Amino acid sequence: MSPDAPPAPSSSPLAPFRYPAFRAIWGANLASNMGSMIQSVGAAWLMTEITNSHLLIALVQAGATIPILLLGVFAGAIADNFDRRRVMLAAQTAMLLVSAALTVTTWLDAITPMLLLFFTLAVGCGTALNGPAWQASVRLQVGPQDLPQAIALNTIAFNLARSVGPALGGLLISLTGPAPAFALNALSYVALIVVLLRWHPEVTPPKRTPMLAAIATGLRFCVQSDPVRRILIRGFVFGFGAIGFQALLPSLVRDRLHGTETIYGLCLGAFGIGSIFAALWVSRIRRRLGPDRLVSVAALVFAAAMLPVALTQALWPTLAAAFVAGAAWVSTLTTLNVAMQLRSPEAILGRCLSIYQAVTFGAMALGAWLFGMAADIWSLPASILISAGWLLLSAIVLPFLAPMPTREEGRVIR
Repeated sequence: MSPDAPPAPSSSPLAPFRYPAFRAIWGANLASNMGSMIQSVGAAWLMTEITNSHLLIALVQAGATIPILLLGVFAGAIADNFDRRRVMLAAQTAMLLVSAALTVTTWLDAITPMLLLFFTLAVGCGTALNGPAWQASVRLQVGPQDLPQAIALNTIAFNLARSVGPALGGLLISLTGPAPAFALNALSYVALIVVLLRWHPEVTPPKRTPMLAAIATGLRFCVQSDPVRRILIRGFVFGFGAIGFQALLPSLVRDRLHGTETIYGLCLGAFGIGSIFAALWVSRIRRRLGPDRLVSVAALVFAAAMLPVALTQALWPTLAAAFVAGAAWVSTLTTLNVAMQLRSPEAILGRCLSIYQAVTFGAMALGAWLFGMAADIWSLPASILISAGWLLLSAIVLPFLAPMPTREEGRVIR
């Protein structure tokens, strides 16, 4: 089950690139993430053009995460019961077909708010199926000593796409409309599908158990493990509050900044650049501060970044706030992901990661829905300030109620 050509142990953050499998999958995943971000920008901005409802606009973000809540634990059981590479191939192929259907529907000018949400939900279902198998497969690509760096590099790939993809998406949409952006995303899945077809890791055939029994085993472990339970609480609370900014950003750009799709892409790009900056340093900062203090400080920083977003209508303060929020976002989610992986047994790894995803991204879907309603009932600034207040309160209370596990507490990977 060891990766191809294992290198000597190294503390370098780039050490995982010495594994051929990791290099190939990382590059293909970067291309796929780039396409996904371009489509995300296109879907979010298209919704602002076909409806004035802040709730429907926010539900584009929720639509991408609701399936992770509803299907995540089933996807985790599938990842543990079947060949994870084949699971990823099935998910990537399904997302390619859905994106192609969205392209054709938009090109025919037949898209409606409900259809757009349907396609967003369908892509989210593919993401839900892919996520646990994808995250669990990282152990097959690198050695255990390089696992934290590999997780950080995968985070960098996602956020590199987040920083470049939105700007490219905004420019492409302004020049050609959303249909070509959706088509480009459909093509972006091809590279990852080809790499996965050529990758044949040595794995022990999984021991299959009935679906409901497998899910129950994973749930039982997560409930009974005190360190894992506290990680899940931190993920839920942060995800619920932090998603308010991303879910309402299209409305903020349209109604507060009076900007175009290009400005929206720039704001998402600033968020992504902040994420990359943090991902490069988060391992070092986590060793210095410890995971509990890092997660708490990141929540405070994110809350502070929301103040200029809510109180000003200028572009540059919003871009600066997006950069800071992106750094806080990735610092928190990378820390939680590493903590979860190090405390999840290999036999139920997919289920544990799926439960973590269901809790965290389910909280994001719930937050996007509630903050979208709050913006419709009161105002955009009020909704953003409520999300900031939630994060501020969590940073003060959770270190006492649900502290992050200490370095060796509950670890199964050394």
